[in-house]
Amino acid sequence: MTEPEGTPQAEHRAEEGLPLRPLRPRRRRLRWAALGASLAVLAAGGAALHLYDRLEGNIRTDVEAVNQLRRFEGERPRPVVQEAKNILLIGSDDRSGENGRYGQDTGTQRSDTTILLHLSADRSGATGVSIPRDLMVDIPACERPDGTLTEPLFTQFNWAFERGGTACTVRTVEQLTGIRVDHHLVVDFTGFKKLVDAVGGVEVCLAEPVDDPDAHLVLDAGRQLLDGEQALGYVRARKGIGDGSDTQRMARQQDFLKSLLSEVRDDGILTSPAELYRVLDAVTSSLTADPGLDSLAELYELADSVRGIPEGRVRFLTAPRQPYTYNPNRDELVQPAADRLFAALRDDRPVPADLLAGPSDGPSGASSGAPSASPSGEPAPRGALRAQEAAAGSDADPGASPAGITVPGDGAGSPSAGNPCG
Repeated sequence: MTEPEGTPQAEHRAEEGLPLRPLRPRRRRLRWAALGASLAVLAAGGAALHLYDRLEGNIRTDVEAVNQLRRFEGERPRPVVQEAKNILLIGSDDRSGENGRYGQDTGTQRSDTTILLHLSADRSGATGVSIPRDLMVDIPACERPDGTLTEPLFTQFNWAFERGGTACTVRTVEQLTGIRVDHHLVVDFTGFKKLVDAVGGVEVCLAEPVDDPDAHLVLDAGRQLLDGEQALGYVRARKGIGDGSDTQRMARQQDFLKSLLSEVRDDGILTSPAELYRVLDAVTSSLTADPGLDSLAELYELADSVRGIPEGRVRFLTAPRQPYTYNPNRDELVQPAADRLFAALRDDRPVPADLLAGPSDGPSGASSGAPSASPSGEPAPRGALRAQEAAAGSDADPGASPAGITVPGDGAGSPSAGNPCG
């Protein structure tokens, strides 16, 4: 190969009557390297675009819920603090498809877990409030898929999802709390399992062994690293841990979520492209979101706005509740404690310290020790809710739990004297 014509070097040699000089091997190597690098960049860009499109395509947009909410816009509460965000996280117990192994598909689904996540306007803190599934509430008239309306009903909270899907659940929460729900996200069983597996599992500590056939869960006492399948059973278990109450299960769910967030932060997953892709694929593959959170760009913007929140400022609690007056297998709100909590979130103010304490016995939002009834049970008769002030001045630590959950057999999420994990 000779020096190409048209270059200054070639023209000079032609003027002097000299033959063109062959290209040096080093030059040939540099040109081939440059060409290879260009192709690699183009290939990488194409691969990245393909992966991005795949993740984006995983997310399902909840157009039906948004359209329903628009039709009932006139009765929804208005935002009080514009920059604050309230996001309703719904764990669906849909038993169709891959989720069929967790029970029979009766053609309906209910919200197995519901958390109202409040992000402060300055993004200095986040508060997640679990809404008990057995809480007796007023469910408004909701629209069915065929366009007909259900009748308003006073019944347990998780019936809202069955009667009118996500929109009905959002409206029930708004009516209960007076808080405008800005966005909603629905995750099913499969997505939860994939996420836990993507981060390499989450560690818990059990003071007692667990055996719950309904949750497909058998665990020894002591420190355990749970994979996705085990984690799903762990956060859903009731009969095999503690007194079987839904309140204790919610406490386990809250502690597990905090530990899951710790795993993502501490293991550098967010800075490893391969690991980050696995996490994003797990999250998006079983996610249904409103149009404000149905793209990677929007989800990233949300995650980026909260990643600077210290762990101690990410708090989870349960709406103050007690056994329902007319049926101890159902719950009712403790007042005025519940209204104080909802007002603080609505106005983007700090949650009163006495409400940050974990569940305990008594009217401050505790389990009575009686297990909550099956979601298929008949609604309890309606009656007046008892109004009792929440116990104040608790000395419980309001900060976040450590990454390793200690469960002393009761799901409370706090260490016990016989803690086998030290």
